[in-house]
Amino acid sequence: MKAFDHLPSAVLVLDSDLRLLSWNRTARSMFGPASAYMADGATLNGFLQAMVDYEFVELGDMTGDAWIAEAVAAHVPRNTFDRQLADGRTLRVRVTPSGDGLVAVYNDVTDLHHRDIDLETSRQRLSRMNEIGVALTGEKDLNRLLEMIMLEAKTLCRADGGTIYLKREDEPEPVFVENKRIDRRTGGDRRIHDRRTQSAGPPDGTAERRHTADRRDGVDRRRPLEQLEFAILVNDTLNIAMGGTSGQKITLPNLMIYDPETGEPNEKNVASYAALTGEAINIPDAYDADGFDFSGTRKFDEMNSYRSKSFLTVPLKDRKDEVIGVLQLINAHDEEGAVVAFDPALQSDVESLASQAAVSLDNNLLLLAQRKLFESLMQVMANAIDRKSPYTGGHCSRVPALTEMLAQAACNATDGPLRTFSMDQEQTFALHVAGWLHDIGKVTTPEYVMDKSTKLETIHDRIVEVETRFAAAKRDAEIEYLRAAMEDGSDKESLEAAFRAKVAEFDEDLMFLQLANVGGEFMAHDKKERVNVIAAKTWRDAGGRSTPLLSEEEVYNLCIERGTLTGEERKVITDHMEITIEMLEQLPFPKSLRRVPEFAGGHHEKMDGSGYPRGLTRDQMSIPARIMAIADIFEALTAADRPYKQGKTISESIRIMTFMRKDGHIDPELFDLFIESGVYREYGERFLNPDQIDEIDVDAVLGRKAS
Repeated sequence: MKAFDHLPSAVLVLDSDLRLLSWNRTARSMFGPASAYMADGATLNGFLQAMVDYEFVELGDMTGDAWIAEAVAAHVPRNTFDRQLADGRTLRVRVTPSGDGLVAVYNDVTDLHHRDIDLETSRQRLSRMNEIGVALTGEKDLNRLLEMIMLEAKTLCRADGGTIYLKREDEPEPVFVENKRIDRRTGGDRRIHDRRTQSAGPPDGTAERRHTADRRDGVDRRRPLEQLEFAILVNDTLNIAMGGTSGQKITLPNLMIYDPETGEPNEKNVASYAALTGEAINIPDAYDADGFDFSGTRKFDEMNSYRSKSFLTVPLKDRKDEVIGVLQLINAHDEEGAVVAFDPALQSDVESLASQAAVSLDNNLLLLAQRKLFESLMQVMANAIDRKSPYTGGHCSRVPALTEMLAQAACNATDGPLRTFSMDQEQTFALHVAGWLHDIGKVTTPEYVMDKSTKLETIHDRIVEVETRFAAAKRDAEIEYLRAAMEDGSDKESLEAAFRAKVAEFDEDLMFLQLANVGGEFMAHDKKERVNVIAAKTWRDAGGRSTPLLSEEEVYNLCIERGTLTGEERKVITDHMEITIEMLEQLPFPKSLRRVPEFAGGHHEKMDGSGYPRGLTRDQMSIPARIMAIADIFEALTAADRPYKQGKTISESIRIMTFMRKDGHIDPELFDLFIESGVYREYGERFLNPDQIDEIDVDAVLGRKAS
């Protein structure tokens, strides 16, 4: 019995009618004044009612009998459940059937219960942090990522607002420092301005001295200008949402991490201090904070009738432990909505969130940097092709712009055959890449072919050589005439007339060849015959040998029917498409860009299958490839930066393309959209000269009656 009394658990023994039979000392101690009602034969319900009277428990609708009877009704050997006492303690009750009665064992598990609550709270917080981490990792859009970081951080602390800064580094501008030098010619000093700058640090030698960095070019190699750029700015009370996807640009100036003049660290601003030290700063009240300058905050508050009080500023560090940004929260609220200081326990959660966010942000920024580098390399290559030949001008940079305009119009179509067409962000970028690289194969095309503006042009226009031969032939004719005229009895007038007729014939032949060399007109059969007749005429070279005026190769070139290229040269030009496709297919594009070769390689195909390089028909081409074909043609027709032609007006270009639609060369549905959506006009306003922009009859072009 003594052992029973000293058990650490409170024990009640009840009969089948739930009347008390016995209890131990621990029970009297645990239940306090209510234990006075413990007596033989006392009902459990009466005892529990005494506990209610002494405000030990709140039974509510549950009677004491029902409380214990839960175990009996369960028909199990043991049943354990917790009951909350009014004083905050938690009792764990274990009910065990014993003979005809029950044994109820009570243990005070308040501490354990609190630990369970804390553990469950921690589990929920950890689960939420994991969910946030997964969401942050999956977000590829920088603006949405920043907004997600801000929203989750605000939610954790019930903050009223916040700011996310991104760290950026700009190269410093050269500083012009006035120096004095001795003018050796006069012995006096003359003032000059050199590009000189000084590095940060006091002149006492305790840090870097101010000095001229490089006397050869005078350019200082100072630390890049490190600054914090506003990326997201929100405040619920003031209904402010700027940056991110809001469409509202943040116009506030960047925060300088170092003074641009002295190079001293800016430790007065709390955000720049966090960026400098990598430490989180929790300020209960900005108006009563030592060491930081909140004058700008006070000014903001006065302008907006606001009170900025608590601040939590946390650096965002990448995997190298380098600060890439700063998260700043303002005005934490308690459950009643009052502004309070940020809870240190929640601060650790925000720092954990900031750590996850920084990794995702760093990955995102790294991807953006790689994409920016890729786009820059892509555009450098395209611009190099444009610069390789003045005959392509800015073609490689204008085609992607026009392609994207028409693609966007197709995505916006709400009726007609293109109403179901759409492109996601990755597909749009793939088309963008294809637009820039659509002529990459031209890097292998020889300049003398690409730039061949006349039929006889190679490295230079060989019509000059032909002109020299004609001059020599006229010289020979003149020598022959003079020699004949010096003979006695010669008919000088007849000789002169014949000479002049021969010279005139040479001049006419040369003019014909000069015109034929330009390639502006179709070379009909009779014109080819005339070239061959002229070629049969001779002149005497420096050795006195009689030589044809034209070589076989020159005759072949001059007889080109259309344009200036021979069949072989045209093959070299058209081969650039095969080479483009071949080059692009060799690149290890990610899955999202694997259709770039197809998009880029189809802009010379025709809907009827008569195009090149693969003779694809409309059904064999994707819509983006057909879009690029229209963009390539319209840009080429309107280009005003080609030395061999003037850029056509919009109406002239549309008239030509109308015939191309009729002949099955371009997609009729996309061409109609090109006209009806006004893309042609939008492109003209951006890229064409004012005198090229004229009106067209849209109804006539689309073949419909004017309303």
